[in-house]
Amino acid sequence: MAAANLNTIRATIEQLLADEFNSLFNAIPSLDAIVSLDDPNDPGLAIVYPVVFNNVPYAPTPNSTWIQCQLNFGNNNYLTMGGTTGVSNSIIGIILVNIFTPKGAGAGANLAIGMRVRDVYNRSTVSGVIFDAPTGPEVMASPSPEGYFQTQVRLTFETFEDL
Repeated sequence: MAAANLNTIRATIEQLLADEFNSLFNAIPSLDAIVSLDDPNDPGLAIVYPVVFNNVPYAPTPNSTWIQCQLNFGNNNYLTMGGTTGVSNSIIGIILVNIFTPKGAGAGANLAIGMRVRDVYNRSTVSGVIFDAPTGPEVMASPSPEGYFQTQVRLTFETFEDL
């Protein structure tokens, strides 16, 4: 087999979040940034929010709710010893999901979004990507950008490559 395709792993992880918060879209041609509108006249639709991924410029609307996903590949481990073929490695990374809601509106809506994020990944396996139990949503003391109430959900993931 070939080395793992990190963009395929990234797309798998980001697609799960995009599907949860943008249920109006079935297929997303580009996972750079996704913004959709909620239809308040249709109670059957899940509430959707703008979702922004790594290296995407985004200027949030004041007093809006939005989600930022940062994915980082971190530690990798040898699973078998040997050369460059017939061996296996584990690829481990972390997902940071920042949830921004209007400042002064209370924590309830923000924490509800955090629970949705947790439910998307919590101890699941999708396309060979294994997600651990999430941490959070944890309130961030100094929101960035300012003017928002911010929480963060963190979790690690692991996948394997056979060379």
